[in-house]
Amino acid sequence: MNNGIGLQGRRVLVTGGAHGIGLAITEAFVAAGAAVHVCDIDTDWLTALKVKLPAVHQSVADVSDEKQVDALFAELASRWGTLDALVNNAGISGPTCAIEDTMLVDWHKTLAVNLTGHFLCTRRAVPMLKAAGGGSIVNMSSAAGRMGFPLRSAYSASKFGIAGLTATWAIELGPAGIRVNSILPGMVAGERQERMMAIKARSYGIAQEELRQRMLSKVSMRRMVSAQDIANQVLFICSDAGAAISGQSLSVCGNLEHLS
Repeated sequence: MNNGIGLQGRRVLVTGGAHGIGLAITEAFVAAGAAVHVCDIDTDWLTALKVKLPAVHQSVADVSDEKQVDALFAELASRWGTLDALVNNAGISGPTCAIEDTMLVDWHKTLAVNLTGHFLCTRRAVPMLKAAGGGSIVNMSSAAGRMGFPLRSAYSASKFGIAGLTATWAIELGPAGIRVNSILPGMVAGERQERMMAIKARSYGIAQEELRQRMLSKVSMRRMVSAQDIANQVLFICSDAGAAISGQSLSVCGNLEHLS
């Protein structure tokens, strides 16, 4: 029995797709038979990706820059003409500090990448998705997009904004056969999580391991999730198996009860 996960020949763009969660998503699509284009801002990550997955097309592009996004989609239109899936994964952590210490430049940068980047890419992707007869948009949000996150005002605001865009675009684009969903990861194991915990532990004046245990105590399953867990969910909702799923904010977090 076909489980509907095969994506042979589907054309997919993954932003921020050369490292971390984005790389796991890229690898999952390639393994499922999709044609994948990745954009990222770090040429070292892209070079490593080229060695690992030489068939994956790639561009250097900052999703918060309109001209760079336009150039990216001009390249996609020239190669493929149409698009079957867009994964808006590119994002940054933003500042970790009290609201009174948050600099306006950091606030603007976080929203520019995490929120405006989704807008700019989706605006250009929609005509290509419509030309394909429909498809899937996946927006990368966060558990911080459904609950408050102390010391992370800019990040949380950007992720709550993604939930609003997802709900709005699902209604707007549904008649064209385009489904729109967001993924809300919780604590994702990896270098980025370790870096953020180190910063936050220092701000609280406690050891990093103590902070880790505090954070895990708020996860019902008492574990972090992996980048592969996130990639599996993205693959499912972009496949035929997820054809009836749209307008949803889907948590992949082991049931994160509270952010601290």
